[in-house]
Amino acid sequence: MTRTVLVARSPLRSAVVDAARRVSSDMSSLLALLVEFDVSGEWAFDGCASCAHWVAANADVELCTVREWLRIGHALRRVEEIARRFADGRLSYSKVRALTRLADARNQHELCAIAERTPASGLAVALAGWLNRTENPEARARRQRASTRLVWRTDPDGMVTGSFRFPPQISALLTTAVDAQVLRAQRGQHASADGGSSPSVNKWPSLAQQRADALIAVITAGGSKVIIEIVLHVRGDGCTLDDGTPIAGSVIEHIASTAFLRALIHDAEGRPINASSRQRHPTTRQKRVVRERDRSCVDCGSSDLPQYDHQPDYQHTRHTIIEETKIRCAPCHHKRHAKKTADTSAQ
Repeated sequence: MTRTVLVARSPLRSAVVDAARRVSSDMSSLLALLVEFDVSGEWAFDGCASCAHWVAANADVELCTVREWLRIGHALRRVEEIARRFADGRLSYSKVRALTRLADARNQHELCAIAERTPASGLAVALAGWLNRTENPEARARRQRASTRLVWRTDPDGMVTGSFRFPPQISALLTTAVDAQVLRAQRGQHASADGGSSPSVNKWPSLAQQRADALIAVITAGGSKVIIEIVLHVRGDGCTLDDGTPIAGSVIEHIASTAFLRALIHDAEGRPINASSRQRHPTTRQKRVVRERDRSCVDCGSSDLPQYDHQPDYQHTRHTIIEETKIRCAPCHHKRHAKKTADTSAQ
């Protein structure tokens, strides 16, 4: 017997969704107007350097934002199917922004199909995976080299803001070294806490702050003083970094001869095969199995700073098995144990 459950949508929820759809429709119209205005050249009558400068001044919008609007608008003229789905509300502005970086007249229908079955939050990863499967390795190497960059600027408050754009295998060297330094610093903070207990949640800086401190430590020390391991997953559906970032198979082939290879066997249902131990910390093999099973933090879904948490606690079970080991990011891991410590103290 099949039972259909209908969930009533409140007026407020409906209003939010409808307003978001109107924004996408309005953005479609705005981008079309901007392109028409750009092509007309009317902006030059006011002595502006470009259409983007004119719009930024008259619409009170940042120049970089207008330039992105114009990029998307001009790209949409070459991909009519994406433009049509954007105009009728089937594709959001967020998705169109990502699609227009890769789409052309030949692949637009295939990319639209990917976009319509993928949430906006996961579309970049999905498109990167598609590109890894379809792009020629030599063309990929040229494109990545041409778009590699490191830039920074001074903000009005005197702070310096920067960004980098690296191929995934290069960025993994930086991000893994930084996160290893973060975990090293956290272990030091835990060890120095009074009575050996974890510091309160309020004493911990944000993850972004911890990473900034870690990068400074790595730079000022002349390089990372922790041993790092870059994990590349080779699965039947493609290759990824440990956090799920797609990486080209040609990169794996290039480094395989100098890499340490470890096979992780799965059962008929695709689950990694169990491994168990009575020691305090998970073995490398157990970590691989748990990582393959959970992929990310079981509480918040983050791939940042993964740690291996006993549940129930090791103090109660006195063993370490994968069924009782969960992936939690460092903040969620800390919060869970801090809450338990506070609950115990209250009793």
